[in-house]
Amino acid sequence: MPLPPSSPTFRSKTSPDSEPAIATSSNANGFRFASNHLLDHREVRLNDVVGNGISGILQKWVNYGKGWRPRWFVLQDGVLSYYKIHGPDKIEVSQEREKGSKVIGEESMRRLSRQSNGHSMTRPKAIGEVHLKVSTIRESRSDDKKFSIFTGTKRLHLRAETREDRIMWMEALQAVKEMFPRISNSELMAPVDNFTVSTEKLRQRLMKEGVSEAAIQDSEQIMRNEFAALQTQLTLLKQKQARLIDTLRQLETEKVDLENTLVDESQRQSKEHGSSFRSRNEKFSEGSTSELEDDNDRQDAAEEDSEEEDNAFFDTRDFLSSSSFKSSSSDFLRSEIDSDDEEQISICSIDGSDVTVRAMTANYPYIKRRKKLPDPVEKEKGVSLWSMIKDNIGKDLTKVCLPVYFNEPLSSLQKCFEDLEYSYLLDRAYEWGKQGNGLMRILNVAAFAVSGYASTEGRDCKPFNPLLGETYEADYPDKGLKFFSEKVSHHPMVVACHCEGTGWKFWGDSTLKSKFWGRSIQLDPVGVLTLEFDDGEVFQWSKVTTSIYNLILGKLYCDHYGTMRVQGNREYSCKLKFKEQSIIDRNPHQVHGVVQNRHGKTVATLFGKWDESMHYVSGDYSGKGKGTEVSEAHLLWKRSKPAQYPTRYNLTRFAITLNELTPGLKEKLPPTDSRLRPDQRCLENGQYEMANAEKLRLEQRQRQARKMQEQGWRPRWFAKDKGRDTYRYMGGYWESREKGQWEGCPDIFGQVPNDQIVET
Repeated sequence: MPLPPSSPTFRSKTSPDSEPAIATSSNANGFRFASNHLLDHREVRLNDVVGNGISGILQKWVNYGKGWRPRWFVLQDGVLSYYKIHGPDKIEVSQEREKGSKVIGEESMRRLSRQSNGHSMTRPKAIGEVHLKVSTIRESRSDDKKFSIFTGTKRLHLRAETREDRIMWMEALQAVKEMFPRISNSELMAPVDNFTVSTEKLRQRLMKEGVSEAAIQDSEQIMRNEFAALQTQLTLLKQKQARLIDTLRQLETEKVDLENTLVDESQRQSKEHGSSFRSRNEKFSEGSTSELEDDNDRQDAAEEDSEEEDNAFFDTRDFLSSSSFKSSSSDFLRSEIDSDDEEQISICSIDGSDVTVRAMTANYPYIKRRKKLPDPVEKEKGVSLWSMIKDNIGKDLTKVCLPVYFNEPLSSLQKCFEDLEYSYLLDRAYEWGKQGNGLMRILNVAAFAVSGYASTEGRDCKPFNPLLGETYEADYPDKGLKFFSEKVSHHPMVVACHCEGTGWKFWGDSTLKSKFWGRSIQLDPVGVLTLEFDDGEVFQWSKVTTSIYNLILGKLYCDHYGTMRVQGNREYSCKLKFKEQSIIDRNPHQVHGVVQNRHGKTVATLFGKWDESMHYVSGDYSGKGKGTEVSEAHLLWKRSKPAQYPTRYNLTRFAITLNELTPGLKEKLPPTDSRLRPDQRCLENGQYEMANAEKLRLEQRQRQARKMQEQGWRPRWFAKDKGRDTYRYMGGYWESREKGQWEGCPDIFGQVPNDQIVET
């Protein structure tokens, strides 16, 4: 039923940089009303939101190839739907006027007047829907026309035509949010038997009327019986509600599993029928321009694709088609591009095969390393994560000891070294710089920055948290580098590392800020990684956001998304965009980037996947559509083959070697090295009971670390830069190792009887 004209107007909670657009007053119910002489016709009322709805054009960010694209948005019944306004599947926006919905924006009104043809059609299927009850709405602080909606699985970036239009959209969206207030689990499951019914007022009234005591008692008993029956019905309703919620959760889990199955099947079919699929898309795109009304519409629709364009950048597979990808024809292919000063820069493409990698490391000695983990001593027992969470609800999670079932036999210090698996990219970058080719240097550095994520695919188990003062060394002459890391702070947990290679140094420190979203955990790295070549060129970058999904139900998986900027101190810098994966993404894990010179000109474009490979082409291809012919696409980096002997932890060939104690190494290590950590060693050997016991012992011991830090504890090998909150390696570790002198390195792991641990 429509509300009267005096229905309340909702205002959004604007960001600090937004100015109040209207004056408001409140009624007794807490609703805010807008002053009519200020709002004029722009006010957004509650009946518009729950009645005929609100509609209009908003610009939606699609991808780097498409940029911002107009979509017709309709807000009705708590759902925000959006439609195309070009091509054969476009919406007839004149329907919105017939239905009496409120239209926001002058451009929306112009399109309405242009398409008012007097007939009504069935509204086409929306290309996207957002349920605002479970979404988060945020305004941009840097742009007063932009705002975003986070659904829990993806983020929609939207832009209104004017600032006033954004205010009206935010009012409407916030009004819908307030119609569906969040109810906590404690409120939902609160018992209904903890309230009392007082009959005192009834007794006083009956006594005043002269009713006998027996009649009063009968009346009180009748009242109590009625309330008892009502209480029983409420209890039954709550039980039905709880069962319904459980059913919904189960259905959601089955839905996610089905979507994952569809993704796998679509990927298989796309590999088998890729060429015919692309040809059909091209025909569709060519035919989509026939129904447009003016030159601007024709220009927009020429770049419209199928519904897939809302889920992809520009598809990496298009660049790697057989007609365009030529880098695999030989080890070295030459092409030329013009730099800003019109000099010819020679670009070399390397096919990334094992032969080429060995050629890059021909001067390094061969060292035999293990290819598999030890066979487990015991049979592993599964553990339910849900039961762990359920049993620890309300407890301090920092004091909860998770079983080693959830760990992999590596520490966070060793995981830092995994970023150096493809260090040959830095060796190659060093050689290119020596030849005066700065462009090829930064291309290899960018590929190296992406390659560090390749080992995370399928790694569901978490690494061990290092103890305060724990260290890890990696002396890998077969890769031409020495690496060292140390846990330098317990609260917050900070890990610092330093690595020296052939002609370059790499260092950094990092910590993680985590956010728990119920079914997922978001990890935001804090810290800067620095790469310095011997000739003085320096590159710095920070890692992107990582999220781990399906913690409670479904298959665990991780994703990396955000923008990484590789900033150089000379001619070139690079920007890499990690695409966020959606639930039914047909081409996940994409990374696109551009290399720009100091004048801001794009001289090369990168594309690929963080778990597969990275390629580049000369020039700016970030704005080209699908199907663009690229004369030469060059392979920079390709992920190594999977381990010959797979592990439960899905470790790579390189990761399997990190915790190995080669003959004679144990005697050279300090007592703080991760290889000597007993719970981690027991887990690797498959001694699960002892691993759990040792993990509990060490975590109880580690709880003193924060107190130690507050009392002035300092790391042994790293120190903070003056005036900065970053750590730098002070030197001296490898010298102490050479002498076997480990003064100041305490036995942080304690003593464990040697006859209880199996040696490997």
